[in-house]
Amino acid sequence: MRSAAVTVHESVHDPYAELWFAEPAGFMDLPMNALLAEWDTPEAEVLQAAAAPLLASAPDEMARQQFIALLASGQRMLGALREFGTVHCSVGLHRDDVGGGAQPLLSLFTITWRDTATAPRAATAARAVTESAGHRHIEYLELSCGPLTISEVLRRPAADSGLPQFPLLQVHAHLPHPDCKRLVVLTISSTAVARREEYRALLKGIVETVRFEDPMRVAS
Repeated sequence: MRSAAVTVHESVHDPYAELWFAEPAGFMDLPMNALLAEWDTPEAEVLQAAAAPLLASAPDEMARQQFIALLASGQRMLGALREFGTVHCSVGLHRDDVGGGAQPLLSLFTITWRDTATAPRAATAARAVTESAGHRHIEYLELSCGPLTISEVLRRPAADSGLPQFPLLQVHAHLPHPDCKRLVVLTISSTAVARREEYRALLKGIVETVRFEDPMRVAS
């Protein structure tokens, strides 16, 4: 039996990290800090250097403007996520091994912090999915990281939003922090609603790796 390769991300050395987790193959990290960097900062210069070859390779000015518009749209989305406490975002690209579809399956994986009222962790985990409407297929678990709940929500864009009217599946995992004052929400979102079981299993696999204390003892 071949063992799976594990790549340690440089963020594991961050002395201010409060959460450790492993991401499975097929996900590409979106560098939020670089994409949302303030103008005239080193991070912004890195972004400009990365985008320069793409802009230079555009066949005409219209294509360049379309690329810039797409980048700006992505920055607005990431900015909105950060305002809600999102600290990590990555895009998933996976082959449809179950349905055999020709098109790959796209998803978005996010990690978001939320403040909560001080309470036992089990109560916070349960309250996270009972106080908001729409959660279904609720599951309570006790793992190495502590108590948590996994649930699913099916959403549709508002009719006047201008977005395609495709249902959006969101699988959430609510993990209360050991300080009992906040929780972290891990979410996988995808329009491939028929693959809910597979995305639920994928998120559960990520949750099983979560730790609130440095498991490798390298960040201290």
